[in-house]
Amino acid sequence: MTGTATTSASDHFQKDGDGGQFDTKSPEAILVSGYGEPAVLLNLANGSFTVNRHAARIENLFTDGINEEMARLTTMCIETAKVMTANLALPTSSGQVIYQVNLIPNVMGEQVLFLFHDQTLDSNLRDALIESRQRFKDLVEVSSDFSWEIGSDGCFDFVSRAGALGYTPDELIGRKPEEFVIGVEEYDPIPFLTSRRVEEIEVWMNRADGGMACVVVSAIPFYDDDGTSLGVRGVCRDVTSERERATALAHAHQREQVLGYIVNTIRDEINPTDMLGAAAAATARAMGASGCRILRIDQHSAVAPSSHISYETAAEFGSGGPGQFEDNFLTFVLDEAWLREEEIEGWRVIAAPCLHAGDINGVICLWKRSDWTDDDRLLINDISNQLGIAIEQIENHESIVRLSRTDAMTGLLNRRAFYDDELPRHFKRLEHDKTCGSLFYVDMDNFKLVNDVHGHQKGDEAIIALRDLLYDFVRPGDVVARLGGDEFALWLDGMDEEAAGNRSRQLLKLSESLRPRSGHENKPLGISIGIAVYRPNTHESLESLLARADSAMYEVKQSSKGNFCLAPPYMAEGEGE
Repeated sequence: MTGTATTSASDHFQKDGDGGQFDTKSPEAILVSGYGEPAVLLNLANGSFTVNRHAARIENLFTDGINEEMARLTTMCIETAKVMTANLALPTSSGQVIYQVNLIPNVMGEQVLFLFHDQTLDSNLRDALIESRQRFKDLVEVSSDFSWEIGSDGCFDFVSRAGALGYTPDELIGRKPEEFVIGVEEYDPIPFLTSRRVEEIEVWMNRADGGMACVVVSAIPFYDDDGTSLGVRGVCRDVTSERERATALAHAHQREQVLGYIVNTIRDEINPTDMLGAAAAATARAMGASGCRILRIDQHSAVAPSSHISYETAAEFGSGGPGQFEDNFLTFVLDEAWLREEEIEGWRVIAAPCLHAGDINGVICLWKRSDWTDDDRLLINDISNQLGIAIEQIENHESIVRLSRTDAMTGLLNRRAFYDDELPRHFKRLEHDKTCGSLFYVDMDNFKLVNDVHGHQKGDEAIIALRDLLYDFVRPGDVVARLGGDEFALWLDGMDEEAAGNRSRQLLKLSESLRPRSGHENKPLGISIGIAVYRPNTHESLESLLARADSAMYEVKQSSKGNFCLAPPYMAEGEGE
């Protein structure tokens, strides 16, 4: 077929019904079998083709119809009657392969011979080489290394185009390297004048801006044919940033270790209230400070960002320190919550606020005679942040304990705290002091009528009124608790039967102030009191004491309200017989 097939040649490139042929006896097969890579002989007359044994993975290119680029090349080959050569990326059964394809027209008539040469490896190597060259070029352009040469006169006679140490090449050429090396006397000789090959020698040098640079020098001397020294050539790599970074990392690692020690000390403290004491001791030791003080925010202090916050000492460790801090030195506000440092009475004092969730909840303060370093300042900030978390945890713990021990409405101790904690503690103290104490059960009279007539809000107000009355009645050291509903309990130390009776009369007199809150004038709001006196020498149990007080209260309620009843003295089993 000749050049008349310009527009319709692709129609003849489809395989016939028999597909590709591989007959070693045919002339076509003999022709393609002699080629060491894939070869295909395409018959344009009937669209059949013959392949050699190397063409197995490209046979599908002809059975499924050749692609547009191969069709275009075939048409040009037929029309021009010339050999056509092209590089094509072709899909094969083993993936995409880059071939150099040679098309030879008019073989055995109008057939076209396709000879394939696999160039995948060559192409990849070429691309890799181009990429490698570009990579090398880019690295050289951004490299901090500089090349140099020292002549026989001991001066720079060559410096790479970028210059070095902030100097241009012209500013370095003709000058001796000793002018730039710091501590020349420490080298014998300096690497720039070496008589043997040296590698990775660290040298500190002066920069053009007056600073210092750390460079790593590798150098080798060179000679003429008769062995005469001509100078030294080498390369310097600026590692100043690396050294500074390594130093910073070392300092950061040291700070991390110190902080870890302090944090672990806090965490290892089982009792939350002792955490800050452990933190103060660990911080002072780790920081080399003479003393450390940790303050917590006063819970009654205002917390608005613009207001000043007052503190109370929560923990202190060490000795010495200023006798008195200057006004407001330990007072921080949110808009000035940063490290503070002053010299007071010859002590270098440093303080930092402790924050949690954006709020100040404490302060850490340390003192020593020597100056604080930048690392110290960074570490103190880290410690203050950890203390902010610890203080918050302590406050949460205290809040939980407080809630578990108190009555929600009145804020008084609840039944469990009164029976399980307070009374046993007072019993132990009485055993030590050999004194007595009295348990008062106080119950409101006609309280239900207040709720029925005036509503529960008025009833709650009556409960609060009785709470305030009991607060005013007791002495420091006495205990007031709400047992539930309208039932209250008092514990009064050092109170025998006579004193308990007198105090009960006073309390009943005070309770007359509750009458205006009554539900009905014929059933006035008041109180009844049941009393049991405890004497440690009797070894009475807590359960027995509670039962005697409860029995006394029952007797008051059954006989006449608005009065008190004193339980008979405790008698152990067998004493009355």
